Amino acid sequence: MNSKPSAQQVNQNYDVVIIGAGPSGSVAASLLVADGLSVLILEKQHFPRFSIGESLLPQCMEFLKEAGLEQALDRYAEEYGFQFKNGAAFHKQGKNSAFDFTEKFSAGRGTTYQVKRAIFDKLLADETEKKQVEIRYGHQVDSVLTLQPEVCLEVSDDDGSAYKVRAKFLLDGSGFGRVLPKLLKLELPSEFPVRHSYFSHFKDGIDCPEFDRDKILITVNPNFSDVWYWLIPFSDGSASVGVVGLPERFDASLAPIDTLMNFINQDPNLQRLMKNATPIGEARSIKGYSADVTKLWGDNFALLGNAGEFLDPVFSSGVTIAMKSASLAAPLVKRQLQGNSVDWESEYAKPLKFGVDTFRCFVEAWYDESFQNVVYHDQHDDAVRRMISSILAGYAWDEKNPYVEKSVRRLSVLAEICQPS
Repeated sequence: MNSKPSAQQVNQNYDVVIIGAGPSGSVAASLLVADGLSVLILEKQHFPRFSIGESLLPQCMEFLKEAGLEQALDRYAEEYGFQFKNGAAFHKQGKNSAFDFTEKFSAGRGTTYQVKRAIFDKLLADETEKKQVEIRYGHQVDSVLTLQPEVCLEVSDDDGSAYKVRAKFLLDGSGFGRVLPKLLKLELPSEFPVRHSYFSHFKDGIDCPEFDRDKILITVNPNFSDVWYWLIPFSDGSASVGVVGLPERFDASLAPIDTLMNFINQDPNLQRLMKNATPIGEARSIKGYSADVTKLWGDNFALLGNAGEFLDPVFSSGVTIAMKSASLAAPLVKRQLQGNSVDWESEYAKPLKFGVDTFRCFVEAWYDESFQNVVYHDQHDDAVRRMISSILAGYAWDEKNPYVEKSVRRLSVLAEICQPS
């Protein structure tokens, strides 16, 4: 729905208003409307629109299934083509490693897709609309007037026309827009170092028979172990390619495409793979993307996914965390609106942070090289490898997995074993 709300809509009440029509918003809305609640999504942009984060994890498929969106995704992939994904490949200074997500410890799907987010997000939003969720594109939340006894928001559309919308509960799935953290002054500096990323889509022209398009390729820069690249192939012969590193690694005077190409050419394997590549559209840069908040919930509101906390893109955990937050929040919203007591800290914030902290442990170990040593170790115990594969596949909340249950201690011991002599 792109049109301005009618006079009848201006004062209309909803059970739940969701900010943002991305993956967390679509999953949350689909779950809530299935429980008979009225849901409005306010989306500032118009779909389809570009978004980064194209490599899904298999755990996402479980959340999409729960929300009744999995079949639509599988059907689209079969009919029109999303790139099948079954794992992650790694390269560092001529050495290769790979994890097959079907060979994992945790139950659930072991495959997923690599998707252009413009298409993927619109597909989920369109399917959510079919479930009788109202989506208003080009409408942004300008202020939160009240949170109690009801939520009241001031909203404006593309034409600058302002109106109010009321609800019993508010969910923020605005991602990097971080609408509520900004409006409610909840922003908190991340404990992660500030890193920059430069990226673009390419017609990749990869003609190397050994290259596996069914996996994301993560490459460590041969000169700086804290600089890494992603290469995410799509089914149409294009790919998303990016480089991530500390700001001092990059020359800020260069255009983003020049920075990206300079770094691609520093790695012989990437240079070989991308020798026939041509950029599609403009190269982009994101700076200081890691973020945190003082709290994930409050009076009649909760933050979903990246609106609350974003760690780092190295293991493609962003969309998985976003969908997990929606899966956790939706039943709690229903219970609260039914008049039941909900402990949002113990039932939402702590369970969500449990898996986020698992990812955090592996991200930190990646940058201090201890997990890189694990990845490139040439003698892996099969059982341990399956446990690590599960986490890389997104199953970071599976407490049956010893590397989830006690991730810091176990990964530390494993890294010590894999330390190069």
